[in-house]
Amino acid sequence: MKSTLLRTAFLLFAVSVVSFSLQAQSNSPDAHLSGTLIDASGAGVGGVQVTASLENQPNAQIWSAISTAVGEYSLSVPAGRYHVQFSRTPFVPRDFVLDLAAGVSRTLSFRLDLELLSSSVVVTAQAEPTLAQETTAPVTVITREEIAARQAVSLPDLLLYAPGISIGRTGAEGGTASIFLNGGNSNFTKVLIDGTSINPPGGAVDFSILTLDNIDKVEIVRGAESAIYGTDAVSGVIQLFTHRGSTRIPEFSVFGEGGTFSSGRGGAQLSGLLGAFDYSAAASYLQTDGQGPNDDFLNRTVSGNFGYAFSDTNQLRLTLRNNNSIAGIPGQTPFEPPKLGQRYLQHIFSVGARWDLATGKHWRHEISAGESYTRQNNDDPVNGNSRFQYNRANASAQSSYLLSSLGVSAGYQYEVENAFLTFINVPHARRNNQAGFLDFRYRPHRRVSLNFGGRAEANANFGTRVVPRVGAALVLRYGKGFWGDTLYRVFYGQGIKEPRFDQIYGDNFGDFGNPSLKPEESKTWTTGINQKLLNDRVRLSAEYFSSRFYDIVSFEFCTPNPPPATGNTCNITIPGASPDFGYYFNTDLARARGVNLTGETRFTRWLNLTGNCTYDDTRILKAPNAFDPTETAGNRLLRRPVNSGSLTLNAAFRRVNFALAGYFTGARTDSDFLGLGFTRNPGYARFDIATHYDIGLGVSLYARAANLFDKQYQDALGYPALGRDFRLGLKYRFAGRN
Repeated sequence: MKSTLLRTAFLLFAVSVVSFSLQAQSNSPDAHLSGTLIDASGAGVGGVQVTASLENQPNAQIWSAISTAVGEYSLSVPAGRYHVQFSRTPFVPRDFVLDLAAGVSRTLSFRLDLELLSSSVVVTAQAEPTLAQETTAPVTVITREEIAARQAVSLPDLLLYAPGISIGRTGAEGGTASIFLNGGNSNFTKVLIDGTSINPPGGAVDFSILTLDNIDKVEIVRGAESAIYGTDAVSGVIQLFTHRGSTRIPEFSVFGEGGTFSSGRGGAQLSGLLGAFDYSAAASYLQTDGQGPNDDFLNRTVSGNFGYAFSDTNQLRLTLRNNNSIAGIPGQTPFEPPKLGQRYLQHIFSVGARWDLATGKHWRHEISAGESYTRQNNDDPVNGNSRFQYNRANASAQSSYLLSSLGVSAGYQYEVENAFLTFINVPHARRNNQAGFLDFRYRPHRRVSLNFGGRAEANANFGTRVVPRVGAALVLRYGKGFWGDTLYRVFYGQGIKEPRFDQIYGDNFGDFGNPSLKPEESKTWTTGINQKLLNDRVRLSAEYFSSRFYDIVSFEFCTPNPPPATGNTCNITIPGASPDFGYYFNTDLARARGVNLTGETRFTRWLNLTGNCTYDDTRILKAPNAFDPTETAGNRLLRRPVNSGSLTLNAAFRRVNFALAGYFTGARTDSDFLGLGFTRNPGYARFDIATHYDIGLGVSLYARAANLFDKQYQDALGYPALGRDFRLGLKYRFAGRN
């Protein structure tokens, strides 16, 4: 009896223990994480990949979830300390380290911002960052991967392979490099570095000094954009974007290379994320002897990008870039002996600060300030020295109200420009400008994006001008398989460019500036179509552009009228002036129209081919004060070829990357400007090759050859381009991670 009772009691005890254990396990309280993810307009973001893994356990289990169409997500995990990641292209990935307690539900909701460095996001073409397919102006985006594959060092060598661009270089390395965008003059392109303009007031940027160190992205907007950017954006805008730190364990790289012409280059880069603070800094050094007497070049670059996030809706950012160079200028050596004593020193510095914040679900604000400094010294013991020093500083504020189908932006900008020039009749020239602008983005349908706006620019010299812009992007077809998406764009804009300070205040050898000059202006429109084929393995685009350039500034010599008449041929009277003098006028008229074609084909995952060609039919329509026969009415604009294009083949297989690029240009109208009668610059074909091999442990060996077949050509008549230039280098990179 006792044994029966004992067995029964033991059995009941065992059953109770097992039951309690199973109940405890079934009720083991997990931690719960949920929330809502929204974009800048306040709309939910679907398709966000949410992953959670135990902190400091790289091989631990990963829990994941996907946000719904309205941006909601939910995740249940055992209690612990987790590294939680949120990612979806083209938004900035977000990382959090969270302590999740058992049985506790935690809410984490925040805003996802567009990744400004993404190839599918365009920053420059509109007042607010926009998805590429919604942008109405034609844009080319060059990514960090393309820059690395090409091993491009200078900005001109990268832009050479972009559609709609031609380059005029007065020499090999260190000579002045000018950019002509869609047929416009070299001073018709606004150039920005992280939002700060580096154009000398009314003048052209000398691209020879600009390197690609610490640059992650380049955007090229073709078409007049003065409605957003004011003066200088006559034929388009080029913007460089500096790398941003994004890894909690820092990323570090260092490289060194050498090659022909006694060339040497080295540099280093460091970037990372320290709590709410991100940082990126780089420095480089380049020196070469060049290919002839007095053809050496020295260039130094320092850049930085630093940001601090008080929250996901309140962020500060500071960027800076400094370029110094000194070059020998041998001159037009095919026509005259080399100049052995002429030197050219250039210094470009830019700094920008920006505060981005959101107030409420739909309001976004930006307060920014920037300053750029340009110094150019031309030391010529034969013809005399010249000094050019420019400074421009601005402050601006912009507020945007953003909905999923509507965006309205309003902004104000105040700018101060200063110049200290050798040949002007005032020791210090100054100009204060201000402007207000409105920009509207409207999506009445998921296939249709409309953009329109305008700017009122009040300039201290020419007064007030109002410039509009309007455009549309329409998805004509969504598709998969052989015939993919079809996108159509149309855009119209107007541009203005203020006169240079020497054109207003000039006093050079008895010649005078004209304080009544009007701005140079443009009216431009573009239309084009983008087509995807074969499941996006082939992408094609065709773009037609037409621009008309008005009130272009010219220079005329004024001579006395023969007796008995009085006055002079210009009908201008300047008290105390000699009867013979020169003067500036708004007289010239020109146009540019043509087609840009681009294509990209991905043969396999590791092999792709890209290419473009440009037909640019420019014409001088009116030029009564032409100095050179090539600048008279009826001729094509100088140094702008009618036909040009490029092809780039890139292969990335395992540890090896290989890129072969070819650039082709037809003949151009040009001049020796020496009175020798040369007016035509022949076309040429140039090929570049670059390769790198990943040895392992972060070490890679790379090599490149520019002008592979040693083609003898001149981008500007009389200035021989660099011959075959071979470089071999070694790089170490420690890849950062989170």
